[in-house]
Amino acid sequence: MKPLTSQKPRVLVMVGLPARGKTFIARKVARYLTWLGISARVFNVGNYRREHLGSRQPAAFFDPDNADGLAARHQMAMAALDDMFAWLQGGGEVAIYDATNAVKKRRDLVTDACRGRGIEPIFIESVCNDPDIVARNIQATKLTMPDYAGVDPDQAVRDFRARIAHYERSYEPVDEPDRSWVKLVDTGERIVLNRIRGYLPSRLVFFLSNLHLDPRPIYLTRHGESAFNVVGRIGGDPGLSPRGKGYSTKLCDWLHTELAGHDDPQVWTSTLQRTRQTVAPLRFETKPLKNLDEIDAGICDGLTYDEIAARWPDDYAARKGDKLRYRYPRGESYQDVIDRLDGVIIELERQRHPVVVVAHQAVLRCLYAYLTGQPREKGPHLQMPLHTVIRLQQGAYGVDEVRVTLDG
Repeated sequence: MKPLTSQKPRVLVMVGLPARGKTFIARKVARYLTWLGISARVFNVGNYRREHLGSRQPAAFFDPDNADGLAARHQMAMAALDDMFAWLQGGGEVAIYDATNAVKKRRDLVTDACRGRGIEPIFIESVCNDPDIVARNIQATKLTMPDYAGVDPDQAVRDFRARIAHYERSYEPVDEPDRSWVKLVDTGERIVLNRIRGYLPSRLVFFLSNLHLDPRPIYLTRHGESAFNVVGRIGGDPGLSPRGKGYSTKLCDWLHTELAGHDDPQVWTSTLQRTRQTVAPLRFETKPLKNLDEIDAGICDGLTYDEIAARWPDDYAARKGDKLRYRYPRGESYQDVIDRLDGVIIELERQRHPVVVVAHQAVLRCLYAYLTGQPREKGPHLQMPLHTVIRLQQGAYGVDEVRVTLDG
């Protein structure tokens, strides 16, 4: 079932100085909404600038006293705004306008353009007063930002700090009393709201309140091979096969090395014995979560796919036709799994330490689709091989992925 949304499209407007995590937050929100089944898209003004004006613009280009630079940046902002409204008119539901929007005059322009189309925008301002956090964000940004590809790191940092200084000269914080806005202070340490009403805005605020910018890896892996895997049966609560026990040993040895030096790594499993057996040798504390249990196959539980095709050919064909929405009789669909994983996603975002998730194929497909921004329809078809660890590290401009095979 699709989440409850407004009949009217929504516009979220990012606000903040560079290196405050705006693009990271914008992409996170778009990814979360898309995962929930809401059509969402980010319109990043910086991408328009890079595409039309080139990525190697010096810091002086961003000087508020540079009339030519100001005119060029305004032109790119308007181009992104026009494309955003065209996308919404074509059926888009939530557009995220990602730019500094650092002065009230620019926010007035965006507000008037939205209200002229019957849309009340919500501004999301990211404020950071902690110099250590800003420094970490600059270091992370200059390594991944397209503007500084191939540039000496020290030179990139100096240029980026000069760019920030230009924006600081004219920056005007959000405080307009007649508008809807959310102010995130120091990566979620404090949140200020103004005129936030309705289901979707309230749900977004809850999501935003759990976001932070601290980098940490997330590890996804299926349980070791089970007795059912050996014979091709689905569901059930079987234990590990001998090969699966071999994977358990190798995985735990690998994690002890991989996570050495990390404080309080989180290890989550389902409540089914094949996941708990997989991490039994770990020296870390593990936490079983019911929401990580495998998709409920209903009356098909314990059968092979050939047996399902023979007994219920119509169901078998329906599942092949729409794997995302097909629900096993008396069981679940992938859509149902996504719904029950919503709380797990929030908890994943909240964590500031490495997280290891040991679960099942359908569950990990859904989590991986969210973490990497895959289309919902693609999720049920993603490859989640046995005895493989997927290491994901999220950043503002993408996700770094490493797959490690530890065959038992």
